[in-house]
Amino acid sequence: MQSDFIENDFTSIDLSEFLDTQEMAEETEESGIVVLTQNQKVLCDELNSRIALYSPQHKEIFDKRMADLKRLAVAIAEFPSLLSRVTLTSETRTPQDIIELLIDIDSDYGKTFIQLPSKATLGKGFLTAKLHTFSSLAKLALKVNNSMELKTKLDSTEKTEPEKIAISSKLIQAFKDETVSMMFLLLAEDVYLNLIKDDSLNVDFRRQLATSLLLLWEHRADQNISDIAPVLTSVWKARRTLAPAFGTMMGTSELIMFSFQMDEVWSKFIRTQLEIPEVSQAMEEFLFGISYEQIQKLKRLLREKGIGSIGRDEVSKFLGEKVKTDVSGDYKDFYSQYSIRRDNAQARKRLNLEGPHRTLEDHFIRFVMEQNREKQNNDSFAKAD
Repeated sequence: MQSDFIENDFTSIDLSEFLDTQEMAEETEESGIVVLTQNQKVLCDELNSRIALYSPQHKEIFDKRMADLKRLAVAIAEFPSLLSRVTLTSETRTPQDIIELLIDIDSDYGKTFIQLPSKATLGKGFLTAKLHTFSSLAKLALKVNNSMELKTKLDSTEKTEPEKIAISSKLIQAFKDETVSMMFLLLAEDVYLNLIKDDSLNVDFRRQLATSLLLLWEHRADQNISDIAPVLTSVWKARRTLAPAFGTMMGTSELIMFSFQMDEVWSKFIRTQLEIPEVSQAMEEFLFGISYEQIQKLKRLLREKGIGSIGRDEVSKFLGEKVKTDVSGDYKDFYSQYSIRRDNAQARKRLNLEGPHRTLEDHFIRFVMEQNREKQNNDSFAKAD
């Protein structure tokens, strides 16, 4: 990509304007990566103080794991920043160069992955390690509470009272919520890459997505997640409790019921986007937990047999293959199901096959970012007036 194209056709922007530095912990200044947000730091400090009362040995493990995360972040920070102009061997790389590489429609996903900056790939490993850490801490907190419940009472001479050690269910849930948010950061990275490579989208919007991706790579934090994660988490929980009619393959009634209880963004997404065939197909895959191809096969089989509908436990029998239509509340299950739908969608697009070429998450995150962009533009016009 010629540098004069970047300078003439793409307006350089100060990426720091996208950052809300108040949401980042002091570690950011040292490493560039957000080791702990302010909220996460408060949670860890509280849990650490209670674990210290329960078991000095567990506190030592706690402290070591946090130190390992920070060392990993500092090591990754030694690699060149993605937000600055840097000279690599005989070449100079700018943030705009990376953005143009990402939106290059001649590059397939595999080629792009090989060309990704080291900081991007290493940072994903850091985020995965941090996710596992918080998941383990949530389990440790629960273990501490269970151990305390088994004790009838402490010796009367013991200075530490059980209630001072006990960890609140609210704190345990907060660690679980943070774990889920990190999972959504991993998911958002995949979605950004999918949408950036989609040449059917406006190129300026794709550049905006690429800018968000660079910020995510640099700091392993993303402000858009605050709008997205709670909504998709609620949808996931509702999806687990739905009992859609396999046969008509219409989960519409259930969908509308829980959509009314969701926030305004999701309700607007349903009202304005569900009429689009591909969005509807992606929604069916999400709701029913099986692929578009399996949905079509099941519809045909039930129509031929004259059967109106069947339950979740009968789907495998009718399809003639073992399929998983029920899911747990585990964040790993969410990401696993998303990954399957993402890979299927990419394969359909590559082979020009019928069915959704994007996941429900792709459509929703795109919708949220477009809404945010529109709001920013309206706010700018209002200030100008």
